[in-house]
Amino acid sequence: MQGTQPLSGIKVLDFTQVMMGPCCTQLLADYGADVIKIERPGVGDLSRTSLADDPDGLNNPVFRSLNRNKRSITLDTRSDAGKEVVYDLVKTADVVVNNFRAGVMDRMGFGYDKLKTINPRIICAFGSGFGQTGPLSHKGGQDILAQATSGVMARKPDPQLPTTLYSTALADYSAGMHMVQGILLALMQREKTGVGQSLSVSLYDSMLHMQMQEAAMWLARRKELNWGAFPLTGVFETTDGALVIVGAFKANPLQDICKALGLPDLSAEPDYATFAKQAENKAELHKLFRSKLSTNTTAHWLAKLEEQDLLCAPVQTLGEALESGQTAANKMVIELNSMKLVNSPITMGAGAFKLRHAPPGLNEHGGEVLKELGYSADKIAELRKAKVVA
Repeated sequence: MQGTQPLSGIKVLDFTQVMMGPCCTQLLADYGADVIKIERPGVGDLSRTSLADDPDGLNNPVFRSLNRNKRSITLDTRSDAGKEVVYDLVKTADVVVNNFRAGVMDRMGFGYDKLKTINPRIICAFGSGFGQTGPLSHKGGQDILAQATSGVMARKPDPQLPTTLYSTALADYSAGMHMVQGILLALMQREKTGVGQSLSVSLYDSMLHMQMQEAAMWLARRKELNWGAFPLTGVFETTDGALVIVGAFKANPLQDICKALGLPDLSAEPDYATFAKQAENKAELHKLFRSKLSTNTTAHWLAKLEEQDLLCAPVQTLGEALESGQTAANKMVIELNSMKLVNSPITMGAGAFKLRHAPPGLNEHGGEVLKELGYSADKIAELRKAKVVA
């Protein structure tokens, strides 16, 4: 009987690997889709072997973080027999997802023009680094490259700081979530038209879209908009750590910051009386803030700042965040078979998210998937002998 999750009954063929594609298909799987992960024989998803101390991938946290609720089958898709297995899967599938370079799926024989002749309702979702056309379309997609080329990496809270990369995969995650949105939109459109379609997202476009406010300012006025560079916003060290202050969304935030820190009202002085003046003298302002904040603990100063209803927070490590009371209250860490993972960030009605099974071993469900296609034991044995499947 079909389940009650939002995507129960939707079958996804997942050719993706590393992060952008797998984080997309995992979210689909979390909400009921039957995601069949098609992997290379003997190797599988590159994330399986991304850690040198875990060559078989069975306990690799990186792979596990992106592949729960999926089933795995290995296929030699270069062989005619392997292609036929994919075509048979496509007959009853709803979505095919890949994050290869532009043109690879067509060369493999799995492009949308081919697959729609097998199943007109099929939806093909393609995630790339830079798009399917244009001067960068030939380049391999990688998160840091997208940060660099999209303008994200060049934007800093202080121009004196060295240019550096952001250590979390912003582009991979945002593009993966955009691909989820595209797939859900295509499924809704199919309900109206009865036919599928192809759709694409790229790391590059997702990074540009993330900067929609900054881009609009530049396109309209050729001016930089940089929230992190605002004069009353910054990160400041205390005696036992650091905190962040966002001095905004108040009539006179500088006055309130000064009250919290025990400073005279600097907003009454000509050098700091306006936003423009505060920006011009930001270095001196921050020097005064640092001098005060370095004299006591993070907890002490957070209490003082919150008394003035200022936006502030401690700077926590990921470990501290994972162990915090807020993470526990939000139930953002889940456990399956002694394995801890980050939960879905989407809270819905009862039964929407389910942790149905652990991330799969390589080809763990190969025989199961082939039997569901109606392949006989003899046919499966023949495919295994020919090393089409493991």
